Amino acid sequence: MFFTAYGPDYVLEITPSCRPDRNEPHRIQQILNYIKDQQLQLEASTRTNLSDFCPDSEMPTMSRPALDVKGGSTSVKEDANQEANSLDYSNLGVKDRKAAPRPSTGPHKLRECLPLIIFLRNRLKYALTGDEVKKICMQRFIKIDGKVRTDITYPAGFMDVISIDKTGENFRLIYDTKGRFAVHRITSEEAKYKLCKVRKIFVGTKGIPHLVTHDARTIRYPDPLIKVNDTIQIDLETGKITDFIKFDTGNLCMVTGGANLGRIGVITNRERHPGSFDVVHVKDANGNSFATRLSNIFVIGKGNKPWISLPRGKGIRLTIAEERDKRLAAKQSSG
Repeated sequence: MFFTAYGPDYVLEITPSCRPDRNEPHRIQQILNYIKDQQLQLEASTRTNLSDFCPDSEMPTMSRPALDVKGGSTSVKEDANQEANSLDYSNLGVKDRKAAPRPSTGPHKLRECLPLIIFLRNRLKYALTGDEVKKICMQRFIKIDGKVRTDITYPAGFMDVISIDKTGENFRLIYDTKGRFAVHRITSEEAKYKLCKVRKIFVGTKGIPHLVTHDARTIRYPDPLIKVNDTIQIDLETGKITDFIKFDTGNLCMVTGGANLGRIGVITNRERHPGSFDVVHVKDANGNSFATRLSNIFVIGKGNKPWISLPRGKGIRLTIAEERDKRLAAKQSSG
């Protein structure tokens, strides 16, 4: 073996002997270990010589292969294109903007839900850390749709009713005009029911009709007049349908997806496009008209009367100029 400018150069020739030697594998391993040690010494000496000419910032670095990590991630990175902006990173702290807690699997989609820990810690400010949220939930103070939930990452979604028995507060998750989940307080009477959109209707075993809602509820023997895209009112205590709203023109609706997320208006027209997406035209209380896909429409009332209380802004989205004028007027009146 001899060394060159480019590294060790050696010739290793191993010929099988006529008689097998027990120590032959051990000798081969000793030779390979010796070669490896010589290579490491050469690399160290080469790096020492380079340090005389290159500063530390320009020293060449060796990249290591990424280790394979088993299991899924426990956090969700901030999405630049937040279509439904379920986690509302703008209202989170600097630490939580980069990676928010990953919601558990549940009735709502990952990008269309709000984990319970975000609602209690970042919105209501009832806790400072995740451990405090865990202590609150494990005392069975938090109910979602009338059921106790102890999972701090339980995915609460659109129209869910969150009740806190300790404080006597009730909230309904509903979008504001910016497309974010608003902290909308409701009365105890309104907390007894919720609205659900009908996603699918099918006939199950033994000819029993079934109905599936947007929050993954399956209800048997629904009213035959209820169709897909209609809205049903559910009693949270019994889980039964008490009333329903047909998807018709003239009814009040809220947009639950797309660029008009959070806007509220009256359905004026429905365009049918076979083989593509049906388009629904909506007009808000200010007379502004907009259009969105049928899948983004959630009917919330008959005529102009909503069946639920609306958050601040009443679902009317203002332009940038209108928001500026509104802020200036409020500032002048307060000053």
